[in-house]
Amino acid sequence: MHPRLTPDPRRLARWTAVAALVLAGSVLALAGCGGGSSGGYTEQAVSQTSERRVLPSSLMTRAAVNYSPYRTAANADDLANEVITPAHVLEDLRLVQATGIGTIRLFSSRAFARTVLEVIRDNALDLKVYLGAYPNPVTGDAAEADNLAELDACIALAKDFPDTVVAVSVGNETMVEWSAHKIAVADMARYLKHVRDAITQPVTTDDNFLFWASVPKAIAEVVDFAAVHVYPFLDTYYNPTAYDWRQKSVPEAERAQAMIDATITEARSQFERARQGLVKLNLGSLPMLIGETGWAAVDTGGGPNLAFRAHPVNQKLYLDALQTWVQQGRQDAQGPKAIFVFQAFDEPWKQGDDGWGLFNAQRQARYAVQALGTCGVTWACEAGSYTDADATKWVPPTLAPAVSTARYTLFADTATADDTFATGLRWDPFAFTGYRESATGPASTDGGVSLEITPNPLNYGWGLFRYSGAGVLENLSSFANGRLNFQVRSDGYPGKIEVGITTDTEDRDIQEAFLQVAPGDYGYCNNGSWCQVSIPVSAFLAVNPKLDLRYVNFRFIVADRFSFTGKPLDYTGLPTLHIDDLHWSR
Repeated sequence: MHPRLTPDPRRLARWTAVAALVLAGSVLALAGCGGGSSGGYTEQAVSQTSERRVLPSSLMTRAAVNYSPYRTAANADDLANEVITPAHVLEDLRLVQATGIGTIRLFSSRAFARTVLEVIRDNALDLKVYLGAYPNPVTGDAAEADNLAELDACIALAKDFPDTVVAVSVGNETMVEWSAHKIAVADMARYLKHVRDAITQPVTTDDNFLFWASVPKAIAEVVDFAAVHVYPFLDTYYNPTAYDWRQKSVPEAERAQAMIDATITEARSQFERARQGLVKLNLGSLPMLIGETGWAAVDTGGGPNLAFRAHPVNQKLYLDALQTWVQQGRQDAQGPKAIFVFQAFDEPWKQGDDGWGLFNAQRQARYAVQALGTCGVTWACEAGSYTDADATKWVPPTLAPAVSTARYTLFADTATADDTFATGLRWDPFAFTGYRESATGPASTDGGVSLEITPNPLNYGWGLFRYSGAGVLENLSSFANGRLNFQVRSDGYPGKIEVGITTDTEDRDIQEAFLQVAPGDYGYCNNGSWCQVSIPVSAFLAVNPKLDLRYVNFRFIVADRFSFTGKPLDYTGLPTLHIDDLHWSR
């Protein structure tokens, strides 16, 4: 979640995508769903062997949400430094309850799970818990011991809080082929059995629909139900043709709702593919629920580019649309018995894959739930006044006149003759790259002020890009045979750096192209002196022919994604870089 400019965007996105919400009934009627009433649910018209544990009605009749209490951690490494207090947890859970939610899902059993369960018990909160254990790949004895400690913590909590913990999930997207923390089938089967033999609650593993569509027999044999993740909304970034999310043929006024309807249809299709995976093993009667799905309210910078999709109103429309499906599923043996939507609160540590919460990180209610209470009374509300008509939708790009000057300048001390000096642009980092205008050190031939870049990499690397924060595109088609130029100075920056650009397209699919540049390539040097780098625009087009220079978005990217430049993950100690006289030329 997420990270689009990282070595494996999908994996990082899904690594952070660890939250869910079950909404029983209408989103606008959540307040009436927390008491565990039948909600129209009828028992499944399927056979259950004595070896399968029946899902409790509370899991299938209460609205539910995945919950993590992180508020201040800035990245994954910072999670361990955040102090989780019972007071903060209680504040969060009261907000969750105010929406009518009656079940929360936790993904780990050691970080904060006991605190959450104790807060529920000590304050007599009417909440149930779908408890998670989070094992990691078995890379040796230490990893195995750590996994067993996590599983044993889960077992202890399930036993200590038997009236609150209604089900247990071991692992989260740990077996799907793109998982960043993949666990071998034999290890996962062993872990599932270890937990299931020790507790009485039903047990499963949560994973993407692609895993369940070809679920190994060894896993299917040791679970009581299937928890399936479907993310059609996010899948449109990775596979823009997965389904017709744009709905171009629909009138613009109706296009947003048509997109939501198409997404629900795709979600149903993905769920059915997962069910067919069980049918192949003669396990078609195994209960199934949607373990994760959702819709981002914010198109976060540095994350999956979800323009024309992510918006608070679209989030509400999707959650509303899910409710018909879950009500049908609870009365249909083949349908989902619950739908968990990603997620309760935003969590800043997820960076580019944040913005999916019903509440933002400041605990302000988003549009999707605001009508369930009173702004300023039930909760503080996120700024912004909307109606459903404000939903975002696909619109064609606006073609601006082509820049006709000989030079298009992005950063320099002064403009030159026959020059378009770009305005309205900003620098934005991915990871925590530092940057500032600086007059220290030797001056370039452009002048005394340069851009000083301080890499503060995450485990995968760092980067910085120059673009219009307002989404304004530049038509640089006249530079197709030109060059991207800049001066650079570094004191021994190791190995390669990356230089890239991105463009929009007629279909609004962002296209990117990166070049890995070693000392000596295109004039690049790392010897402490200023050197002139000049890259043919054709080199970017060769990397990605889908670039459309009529719609340039990121006019310049400088980065170092370690898996692309050959550095080991978690590489540190990188020196500063200075950039100056940054421009396109014809």
